[in-house]
Amino acid sequence: MDKIFHSNNRKTLYKSIKEPSIVIMFAGSAPRKTADEYYSFFANRNFVYMTGVESTQSIFLAEIDGAYVKETMFILPRNLMEERWTGTRLGADEAVEKSGVENIEYINEFNNRLKLMLTSGKYNTVYLDFDKFTADEPDDDAYKLAKEINSLYPYISLKTLRPSLKIQRTIKQPCEIEAMKKAEVITREGIIAMMRASRPGMYEYQYKAEFDYALAQHGVLSPAFPSIISSGSNNFIIHYYDYKGQAHDGDMILNDVGACYDNICNDVSRGWPCNGKFNERQKLLYNCAYNTSEYMFGIIKPGMPMKDVDATIRKYNYEQLKEIGLCKNYDEIGKYMWHGGAHHVGYDVHDVVDSSGAIKSGMVFCVDIGIYCEEWGIGFRLEDNCHVTDEGCVNLSAATPRTIKEIEDIMK
Repeated sequence: MDKIFHSNNRKTLYKSIKEPSIVIMFAGSAPRKTADEYYSFFANRNFVYMTGVESTQSIFLAEIDGAYVKETMFILPRNLMEERWTGTRLGADEAVEKSGVENIEYINEFNNRLKLMLTSGKYNTVYLDFDKFTADEPDDDAYKLAKEINSLYPYISLKTLRPSLKIQRTIKQPCEIEAMKKAEVITREGIIAMMRASRPGMYEYQYKAEFDYALAQHGVLSPAFPSIISSGSNNFIIHYYDYKGQAHDGDMILNDVGACYDNICNDVSRGWPCNGKFNERQKLLYNCAYNTSEYMFGIIKPGMPMKDVDATIRKYNYEQLKEIGLCKNYDEIGKYMWHGGAHHVGYDVHDVVDSSGAIKSGMVFCVDIGIYCEEWGIGFRLEDNCHVTDEGCVNLSAATPRTIKEIEDIMK
């Protein structure tokens, strides 16, 4: 993504702000792991979406009053001793080139700048990116600043950017789709590497090593999300991250994986027998998932209620399972389908979007059919990325082997 992309994202955001306001966003910082060790820094996704900057402790501030907009990026100052240990810090010229923000200052100047604005009488509203997944999470920079403003400047109104950001991130721009396609190519190579290496006796961590190696050949040093790679009975743990199980002859391998390219994530799931040959029961269940997936890619189009995607997946797959004798009535579908069938992807693998209304052109979400038949010892997912177009939709991950024949041919 270039600075024009990020600059346009900010301009779109400003259109949703009607009163004279201050917008503040934080990149965040890495939490401490143990002793003097810290986790790797991962910048706030909304901050990156708006600025393109992924440097720790950076702050974005915008003053907005009608047509007047002044943007400032606050970055860490150069410190040669610290940079010797942790690497070169983002410089002012680089910050301008990444973000399109022309005014660059150092973070030690932020508090004074903000105080002058809050006491100027020009602004009565501050917009922050409030985001807590659970109420008991520790306060991040936005919540800490909100408490400080409430205490020192009680006349200032605090509002959240979250609803506007969710709306913006719902529709992917052409450059995001191109990045998604590149991520799909890399993910395909990782999945095929696992398929070709697969054999009875192989450990889950060996499958993971194949996937990680394939990604690294493209400069992708970590996946879009923690890879889910399991075998046998471990397939019945939906989010499984142990990687210590061993595949035995006849076991299905489940993987739910994705690469990230230019900050855009994808999410693809495939299942296959570790010995490279589907048995009759595995074929029955896999064809149920495949037929359901094909049906969904044939009907998804703009105007369809987003909530109907998951409901339709369940109803259609129920008919498939009923046909092979596993389900007698729809009330039994929960025995075999344990999770939802659609979530958006983008800057987050479970992207932060507004999915409350109808499907629109430019959306990208997963069509995910998971079947878990404990009595047969078979569990897997078939998950693809659906790009909604003006006329219908496209399966962005269709090139990753997904029919029984394609999978068995790759594994020969």
